[in-house]
Amino acid sequence: MSLSLGVDTGGTYTDAVLIKDEKTVIATAKSLTTRHDLAEGIGKAVEAVLRDAKADPDQVSLASLSTTLATNALIEGQGERVGLVLVGFSEADMKRHGLTDAMAGDPHILITGGHNHAGNEAHPLDEDALRDWLSQHGGDVSGFAVAAQFATRNTAHEKRVSDVIHEMAGKPISCSHHLSSKLNGPKRALTAILNARLIGMIDRLITRAQTRLKELGVHAPLMVVRGDGALISADFALERPIETILSGPAASIVGARWMTGATDALVSDIGGTTTDVAVLRDGRPAIDPEGARVGPFRTMVEAVAMRTSGLGGDSEAHFLSEGLQSSVSLGPRRVLPVSLIAMEAPDLVHEVLEKQLRSITLTEHFARFVRAVSGAHRTGLPPRDSALLERIGDKIHPLGDVLENRLEYNALRRLVDRGLVQVSGVTPSDASHVLGNADAWDAKAAHMALELFSRQRTGAGKRFSETAEEVAQIIVDQLTQQTSLALLETAFGEEADGFGLPAADLARHVLTQRGLSRHRGLVKLDAGLNLPVVGLGASAPTYYPAVGARLHCEMILPEHAGVANAIGAVVGRVTIRETGTITSPSEGTFRVHLDTGPEDFRSSEDALMRLEEVLKSNAQNAAVAAGAEGIRVVVQRDIRTATIEGQEVFIDAEVVAEASGRPRIAV
Repeated sequence: MSLSLGVDTGGTYTDAVLIKDEKTVIATAKSLTTRHDLAEGIGKAVEAVLRDAKADPDQVSLASLSTTLATNALIEGQGERVGLVLVGFSEADMKRHGLTDAMAGDPHILITGGHNHAGNEAHPLDEDALRDWLSQHGGDVSGFAVAAQFATRNTAHEKRVSDVIHEMAGKPISCSHHLSSKLNGPKRALTAILNARLIGMIDRLITRAQTRLKELGVHAPLMVVRGDGALISADFALERPIETILSGPAASIVGARWMTGATDALVSDIGGTTTDVAVLRDGRPAIDPEGARVGPFRTMVEAVAMRTSGLGGDSEAHFLSEGLQSSVSLGPRRVLPVSLIAMEAPDLVHEVLEKQLRSITLTEHFARFVRAVSGAHRTGLPPRDSALLERIGDKIHPLGDVLENRLEYNALRRLVDRGLVQVSGVTPSDASHVLGNADAWDAKAAHMALELFSRQRTGAGKRFSETAEEVAQIIVDQLTQQTSLALLETAFGEEADGFGLPAADLARHVLTQRGLSRHRGLVKLDAGLNLPVVGLGASAPTYYPAVGARLHCEMILPEHAGVANAIGAVVGRVTIRETGTITSPSEGTFRVHLDTGPEDFRSSEDALMRLEEVLKSNAQNAAVAAGAEGIRVVVQRDIRTATIEGQEVFIDAEVVAEASGRPRIAV
């Protein structure tokens, strides 16, 4: 008997599943994700699933990990402090392409250098400026991102910058040409920045997971799910952590297909932090041709075409008072549910909530708590941030007790963005506990928190709602509405060319919303989804029946919907794609742009053969390094030509080599 162990580390829960002979789920388990040491939650989930299956750890021949950690970090604006080296770009490029926002005040330098479209050096590299900057900032960042103009045409300057950084700082380096072979330097730079921010986080997750599994007696090789649903070895993932963005959602789609056999459907996976929606066509998820988008960032990472929104069971509930009307919105930030933090400090949380309920006035910090995340990277903090973090210490506090003035709100936000502090507040998870739809955490604390939420005043001076139960239903109804919009946006996005409006506008359009409500007047309006929805996530059975009713579609809730990511983690394949380009800088010259430098040929076929040879070898070797066996390599050519004065002229060509195989198992 062969056992495969799948583990998914999410924002709230860590899931584990055991699959026998790649066919049957024999046990599942959940444990709270432990942010201070992710291996702790992984260990508890794995111990539970092995115990429930009465399985010997030696029987596990494959272990695989999917994670929403990178996705959640980018959605919430978190990550470690990094330095950026841009070669051949300007400050205007930084602002125009969102790099200034992505750096969020972290150090960067723009130096002379770079290449042109043909791969020839545009300007000499200014090493002196780089060395001066590194002597100032090399010690106060966790890693570096490097991007040079036209680095995919010639990698020389990025490689030289990397060598100098390695020599002077000795810290992790993310070069843009390692992450994508496509043009668009600023977009590659953004991808390199995000990769650098994630290195420490993913390294801690993977290395601690490997250690914990070995302690439990699981010696099978560890694989990691990539953003396109393919599997890669843990070592491979450590080199390119950015490729694990959308890892969890991609695994959920693979798991949905494996569990349901669905060929055409929308797949919606609700977690603690995000809701991820993708389209399944002919049994396969589409790969986003423009690169994975997560929150505000469009990267150059190949990943499943998916809409990820900051909406989950632990999304922060906001009270909105506009004129005489009031309402609730959810997200995009995740907070710790009050019912969950009360499990850690019940006496404190209950005492504070009871005191707030006795108060005549309702302060802005009602039902909100704060705690530090131990073990996080704390270098480079401004004095105000450092002082606030020290004041929080290692205990849970009411939020109002640690903020001494208005200026500290920004400090708190920065600490949250860096992943150093977590805030607790009212969430849909709390609402579910009040309504009796969940009982895992402290329902009494949730009831008190929502009673306080209900006491807020509308623009007309009236109480928002009369009871905790009433406001809980309002919050759950809002989650239904926002989930429905996410599904409609995805569906319209597939068909947007036929409607002439952006998908988001179509989803919110008054005619769409009236159609969902089955408007009957002089005009009859009907709207809904024309495909079934596969609902995934531990809370899907709680929230998604109402979503199916709202959208008038079939809602499929698989038996193991709550551990779909963990299932998808072990039923996928290892797939590596290597891409290369050929240009024609002058008549009769065909230039192959390789990692080792450009090579020129006198015929296009010779150039194509050379590029195919290199890409096939690279893909084969990378697939082996990624943990594959039984590898098959397929090559595709995309040649662009133009007719000039009756003759066909070569413009450029892109070649893709794809190597695919099953993950190697322990014997």
